[in-house]
Amino acid sequence: MELFDLRGKVVVVTGSTKGIGKAIALRMVEHGARVVVSSRKADACEIIAAEINAEMADKNGGEATPIACNIGHKDQLQKLVDQTVEKWGKIDVMVCNAAVNPYYGSTLDIPDDAFDKILSSNIKSNHWLCNMVIPQMKEIGGGSIIVISSIQALQGSRVIGAYGISKAADLALARNIAAEFGGDNIRANCVAPGLVKTDFAKALWDDPEYMADTLESAALHRIGTPDEIAGAAVFLASRAGDFVTGQTLIADGGVTINAASK
Repeated sequence: MELFDLRGKVVVVTGSTKGIGKAIALRMVEHGARVVVSSRKADACEIIAAEINAEMADKNGGEATPIACNIGHKDQLQKLVDQTVEKWGKIDVMVCNAAVNPYYGSTLDIPDDAFDKILSSNIKSNHWLCNMVIPQMKEIGGGSIIVISSIQALQGSRVIGAYGISKAADLALARNIAAEFGGDNIRANCVAPGLVKTDFAKALWDDPEYMADTLESAALHRIGTPDEIAGAAVFLASRAGDFVTGQTLIADGGVTINAASK
């Protein structure tokens, strides 16, 4: 437990009222962290924070608190950081999980506003948020930044190409932060999930042809669960991951390595 002990750590998780983000928030609290549950809707944040606290009562002193934030608004991101520091004095771990994908189809047909929204929400907002937390991480002696990317950063796609472009940029963002701020004991890494059964990815796993291709390609012959991504995030947030920085941890059931199936 000691290697994965997060007691005393303050963690912010964007997009954490459902799916992968919710699982990350829950497991961070389970390991003793004080966690900010954040998404656009304040009522959803309050409900999920209360649910996590009820489920994890008396588990290692962890706690969840709600702070609503729309990642598309820079002032709201700053408010998220400021309110967290005001409440708990610091941010040790920043998990950039929130993302959007408003378009499914050929990149030939993607509207400009959809392309702009994908790039703004999935790259620029993470850049803003990291820049907001890094100065105080330097002051407290270090920290861990975790960006939830995707294996679409490593592959082409016929239907979610713009999303993949944005997620590839997230890999570069983490590498550059790691290179620039490693001397300040700040680590930055990505987790790149394969297909996970969440509402966000429903257009993919609900597509019979796409699902069949994925199951055939995956070495494990199944798709993932949110908890299986949360475990990777706990590792990167904890002392167990202290020597890992600038990396992309792929959690895809073996899709990207299983050449024999292609």
